[in-house]
Order: sequence, then structure tokens, then C-alpha cells
Amino acid sequence: MFERFTKDARAVVRGAVEHVERAGERTVDADHLLLAVLEREGSRASFALASLGVTGARKESVRDAVAEGRRRAGLSRADADALSGLGIDVAEIVARVEEVHGVGAMSGDRGDKGRWSGRRAFGRDAKGVLERSLRTAVAHGDRHIGDEHLLLALTTGGGVAAEVLADHGVTHESLTRVLYGGGEGRAKAG
Repeated sequence: MFERFTKDARAVVRGAVEHVERAGERTVDADHLLLAVLEREGSRASFALASLGVTGARKESVRDAVAEGRRRAGLSRADADALSGLGIDVAEIVARVEEVHGVGAMSGDRGDKGRWSGRRAFGRDAKGVLERSLRTAVAHGDRHIGDEHLLLALTTGGGVAAEVLADHGVTHESLTRVLYGGGEGRAKAG
């Protein structure tokens, strides 16, 4: 499948792996793919994000929201609310764990920090993003998978990445309008 990725899409995947390596984690998650998409400039995904107002401080707000989701061990607010309905206070659990193990203790597989060498695995949610990006490209008649297809796929998978994007006005529908809707808002292939 990677032979179908454009230069920008490959850069997103490499960027996600770099995020994982800097954090000393083993597994690439959808959140890492989102963080890598945010770093792109001059690509279809970056144009689409800018068209939807995700620039500067709003990009930083997305990064902060992703970090907060990672602090909750990848649980979205919807997940936390569902658990709250069962009497489980996720914020309290996070606070207790961080009190004992330090801030960010629940944000990924940090237990082996610094000792992991080798190829980074892709988690189930990241693999799902890659698979949905292929389906999205095919559905739009595109021969290659670009970073815009990765961004579209991030909006449909649920979890923290999709929730954070939606909270910032980046939904599958709004992206599709910008990328494929025509007119002056349409992103140009780069």
C-alpha cells in the first residue's frame, strides 16, 4: 500500500514515527498521525486545515487537546462520559495514577522509555487510519493516497483524534467540501 502514498503522505507517516521515537514509545497511534499532519506545510491537508481555520493558535489548541486525550490513556471525552455514567471518574483515576507515577503516566506505552530500539509498530487505530485512507482515495477516484486522505480518515475513526478535529470544526463533511467541493475553496494537488 505504501507505494501508493504521495510524498506528503509518506512524510506524515515518517513524522508520526518521529513523534513516537521522541516520546520513547513503541506504538504509532492515530494521535501521532494527526500531530504529523499538523506539521505539514504546502500540502493538500495543510491547505484544507487552513481553509477551516486551523492555523497558528488553533493548531496549538489541537495539539493541546491531543495531549490531554493522551493523558486520559487515549480515552475520548465521550468514552470518559460513558464511564462516568457507570460511576467511574476518569479524571480522578488519571489524577491518582499521575500522583504516584508522574504526569503523563497514562499517555502511551512509556514503561520502556529509552530502552526500545527497532521498528515502531502501528497500533490498531493507526492501521485503521491507513486502511480508511486507501478506501477514501479510491472512493474519490484518486490513484494515490495523499496526506488529505489521511486527514479525512482521521475524522472517521472515532477516538481522540476524530473528537479533537471535530471540536475544531474539522469534520469529514467539512473536509470533503474543501477538498472536493469545487469552487475557490478547493485544495489544489501539490
